Amino acid sequence: MTTPRMSERRTSIIAAFLVALGPVSMALYTPAMPELVRAFSSTESAIKLTLSLYFAGFALSQLVSGTMSDVLGRRKTTLVFMTVYLAGSLMAAFAPSVGVLLAGRLVQGIGASVGMTVSRAIVRDQFTGTEAARIMNMVGMMLAVGPAVSPTLGGFALGLFGWQSIFFLMVGFALAACGAVYFFMAETTVPDPAKGRIGPILAGYAALATSRRFVSATLVMAGAVGALYGEATMLPFVLIGTVGLTPTEFGVGMLMQSGFFFAGTVCVRLLMRTVAPARIVLPGLCFIGFASILIALTSHLLTPSFLSVMGPVGIYAFGIAFVMPYMMTAAMEPFPEIAGSASAAMGFIQMGAGFLAGLLAAAIGMPLFAFGTIIPAMGLMGILSYAWYHAICSRDAQLAAAEPAE
Repeated sequence: MTTPRMSERRTSIIAAFLVALGPVSMALYTPAMPELVRAFSSTESAIKLTLSLYFAGFALSQLVSGTMSDVLGRRKTTLVFMTVYLAGSLMAAFAPSVGVLLAGRLVQGIGASVGMTVSRAIVRDQFTGTEAARIMNMVGMMLAVGPAVSPTLGGFALGLFGWQSIFFLMVGFALAACGAVYFFMAETTVPDPAKGRIGPILAGYAALATSRRFVSATLVMAGAVGALYGEATMLPFVLIGTVGLTPTEFGVGMLMQSGFFFAGTVCVRLLMRTVAPARIVLPGLCFIGFASILIALTSHLLTPSFLSVMGPVGIYAFGIAFVMPYMMTAAMEPFPEIAGSASAAMGFIQMGAGFLAGLLAAAIGMPLFAFGTIIPAMGLMGILSYAWYHAICSRDAQLAAAEPAE
């Protein structure tokens, strides 16, 4: 482990603020989606595309922002991308047409991508093992607060001031992020321009792609955290369009998901005092598996209600809190020299899973059916990927134990 340049607490707070920016920008926006259909005299599909483009910009740009943070440093890269996010927020706030709104959301996604990559990279730069898992758990606790409050805040802002106010809130977040990075965040890596050449970039991503441990751990995260992003594209239309909630009621109702996630992070923090982080993953996957079964059954067999939809979603979120700290650190731990690229690849796969889920849901065209089919499939993917990861770790441990005898 390298000598920390920031304390564990400061690293946790800054990492949480940066990583929350992407989900907050999504959660704050979702209550306004049905209203935007009417405001722009548009279609549901076109407004869904604003979320899909945000996902696409967020997912793809992580590959750039992660590598840039290895080349230019974490602080400089973060400030550059936060400026891009600010520009996208202003474009969306003053959008005269759906086309400009689509462009603004794409630019927002590009800018927000840096939060996900740099937040994990600054943890890996300074901490490993249980300390890193503890920080990621604290990040999860703080992360629960932002997306929990955001739909409620978005719903109230929408009702009081109109849809533009939601994007002005995002402008404020961008300015706050720039201030936090500029004044409080230390540089945690040594910038290396050589890592910006195409050869080292390709070699780094090739090493990640051929690492079975990295790929399997990342696919666990794609099935777990990716489902949250997938749900964000479906739940507004399930709860508002099918169940009949108002945007404000939807915003308040989403507190159930974040509340369960927060409760899970608290439980994990208490458990980590006596239990190794690796041993907490399997119980979390059991919660995810149980929730996946409930989502499939209630969506296809019952008349939808708030509890039939959000009860299983809450259990799924509770399980994610158990899975996230260890699997994130386990995937990145073997790659300290390219922590930015490793974080970028992990985020790309997570967001890519959510993006594909959103595209499939749009193609299906029936929000409740899509929700009850796609989310359980993602839960199954996470469980199967963990079985693969566990098998790899067991085999590596056997080989390591056999080496001295040779």
